[in-house]
Amino acid sequence: MAGSAAAAFTGVSAGTARAAVPASPGVTYTNTIAEQRADPHIFKHTDGFYYFTATVPAYDRIVLRRATTIQGLTSAAETTIWTRPATGTMGGYIWAPEIHFIDGKWYIYFAAGDANNVWHIRPYVLECADANPITGTWTVKGRIALPLDTFSLDATTFAVNGTRYLAWAQNDPAVGTGTNLYIAQMSSPWTITGTPVMISRPTAAWETAGGATVNEGPAVIQKNGKVFMTFSAAATSAVYCMGMLTASASANLLSASSWAKNPNPVFASFAATSQYGPGHNQFTVSEDGKSDILVYHDRSYKDISGSPLNDPNRRTRVQKIYWKADGTPDFGIPVADGVTPIRLSSYNFPDRFIRHWEYRAKIEANVAPLADSQFRVVTGLTGSGTVSLESANFPGYFLRHKNNEVWVEKNDGTALFAGDASFTARAGLADSAGVSYESFNLPGRYIRHYNYLLYVQAVSTTTALADATFYTQ
Repeated sequence: MAGSAAAAFTGVSAGTARAAVPASPGVTYTNTIAEQRADPHIFKHTDGFYYFTATVPAYDRIVLRRATTIQGLTSAAETTIWTRPATGTMGGYIWAPEIHFIDGKWYIYFAAGDANNVWHIRPYVLECADANPITGTWTVKGRIALPLDTFSLDATTFAVNGTRYLAWAQNDPAVGTGTNLYIAQMSSPWTITGTPVMISRPTAAWETAGGATVNEGPAVIQKNGKVFMTFSAAATSAVYCMGMLTASASANLLSASSWAKNPNPVFASFAATSQYGPGHNQFTVSEDGKSDILVYHDRSYKDISGSPLNDPNRRTRVQKIYWKADGTPDFGIPVADGVTPIRLSSYNFPDRFIRHWEYRAKIEANVAPLADSQFRVVTGLTGSGTVSLESANFPGYFLRHKNNEVWVEKNDGTALFAGDASFTARAGLADSAGVSYESFNLPGRYIRHYNYLLYVQAVSTTTALADATFYTQ
């Protein structure tokens, strides 16, 4: 879907690319990507395929699927590439596989318990030397030897400035209950070297919610000279959420003082979109390579009967990541099921986005919260041939005109509202690579900004045409 993203969600041809077109044009996906698949990892390889693995509810095997698009993973065939032994080591819970391609070979990092003690969780590595990891032969390289032989899981690997690191979660009885985050340098894809360093301990209320003292599931994304390590915190219920550590790419990453923790979660449950307990994320990139994509799991309901471990309904989801002016990621909210939202930036004020503020629509820079500037482009309320723009954080609320002003209001089901909230997507009036929205029930009038507020007006001057042109991001 993302490959023809402009056409897919604006209803117009992308046209000729111009210098003003954003560096990261809009991409959309349709969630859920995979039902009953937790701790997801999607890796885009140089062979043109996305490879996807995740925890299965039976906790007994490692599965892999591939497709040339992220959306294609939904219907891609799934292959079991490794099954736990019936007895002994690795015969217990199998959790959180990740697939990596290092020095010409494939590696899967995962956590496993023992058959006679499923909670004897330790990190292990599989290796495949074949080009296609789905049909190739996987061998067990063994357990990652850690100095401290305790509950340890969620190993991930990444390289910064040519040096490869391992990050993972582990319990240290000397520190206290629960799991902390550690980092170490690697001498091979299955061996650490030197002394591990604890870089995060769950101490804040949001890290210890639900009676669980948890930092786990580290994942790394690098941009703007920074290393961002997200992680998951708290119990694996609706309180589960994502935190983030940040370090300079030029800093000593093996020094705890190089890492700064955000004081609050960066991604958490959002009741309005019916998304609960988002976390255990990883990162990939869009098909055109121009957008960073958050991959994570959550549930569609808040209350769980019994242990969360026995609830199979964590599912894999994706959504675009946006980057703030200060160079840090903005994950926004876990968006509603269905098509993911876009943002609309102004053609002539490129740092300003359409947003709602006290329900009035306007254009503004540095929008916070992000979701105020995210809209789902859906089939128009008047029907086929038109589009409606639904608020990401107020589902059921749409951009509509009222007395020629544009507001975000709740759909009341009337024909008047449907007409006011339906638009025809046209090639951008000032740049065909953009999009302009013509009112359905006031033909010839377009959404445009004036003094930074949005109106529907007839447009004819060069300025008005520019004011009525937007880019999807």
